[in-house]
Amino acid sequence: MTQPWGPDILGEGFEQQTLNLDDGGIATLVRYAGSGPLRRDETSNGGIDADVLYVHGWSDYFFQRHVAEFWHRAGARFYALDLHNYGRSLRPGLVPGFVTNLVDYDADIAAALDAMGRSGARREDRPLILLGHSTGGLTLSLWASRHPGLASALVLNSPWLEFQATELGRRAIAPLVGLHARLHPLTPLPPVDPGIYTRAVSATLDGEWDYNLEWRPDRGFPITPAFLDAVFRGQATVAAGLGIDAPVLVLLSDKSYLQPKWSADALTADVALNVDAVAHRSLSLADTVTVSRLPNALHDIFLSPESIRREAFERIGRWLPMALQPTDAVVWEARTAGL
Repeated sequence: MTQPWGPDILGEGFEQQTLNLDDGGIATLVRYAGSGPLRRDETSNGGIDADVLYVHGWSDYFFQRHVAEFWHRAGARFYALDLHNYGRSLRPGLVPGFVTNLVDYDADIAAALDAMGRSGARREDRPLILLGHSTGGLTLSLWASRHPGLASALVLNSPWLEFQATELGRRAIAPLVGLHARLHPLTPLPPVDPGIYTRAVSATLDGEWDYNLEWRPDRGFPITPAFLDAVFRGQATVAAGLGIDAPVLVLLSDKSYLQPKWSADALTADVALNVDAVAHRSLSLADTVTVSRLPNALHDIFLSPESIRREAFERIGRWLPMALQPTDAVVWEARTAGL
């Protein structure tokens, strides 16, 4: 049985609900029930009556209060999902982040939509806006492609749509990763994160953010063949073309810093993705894709310095009202009906 809503670790205005999945696992849904004023000037059309579902990235969970507050001020109902084996959903004995196929997250998303009161709801009811970061952006893109007619718009925050070494690198090593995933799915791969990203974002170092270090470790969870194989297969599906039937906004930094040692350049770049490769791959998502590059942004756009976060929110505010409007064809058909 799904648990009732209760207090969340983020404090006033936030609530959480444990979602019991059919396979015995659990996910956790967070909602923002803040009572702050609805600022109609956040969007160009006077507010957006929609549901927003946020999904985090690898070795992560939802803690970005300001993101929830932005959507609340814009008029939307904000929810965030901690997937099974992540964050609030972690329990003793579970392998953090373990998954063998990104399709496995369909159960988490279905349970979240049901708890949001959207079971079976289509976009003609209240719009559903999917907001995904990094691996969460890849997961939501694949989900939207498999579930046409449900999402009204996707906002992707540095989605991990392509391997850092580009498609050629992914295709070269994918068979070996797949073999290890079948034979030794949980054997940790050599670590690739020396803690550069944590240094850029953590308030204990050069960043400004406080968060749970057990749910978001300094060097991330150990990468396993099972997880990397799941990501590679998802990226291959994107490369083949998804045909998402909703407009997509992709937010990216203007540059990457993928070096193994610390530099001040890490404070003004994406240290996790090859942003140029992702920008190119974004065009495989849908017929209508907007790629928006933000100078000096970090991997999580919304953990960047305040001026960059503000610019990102403003770009969403300009893009989303137009994205949610009916297509020109629908408008033209309505205007010419009966002529």
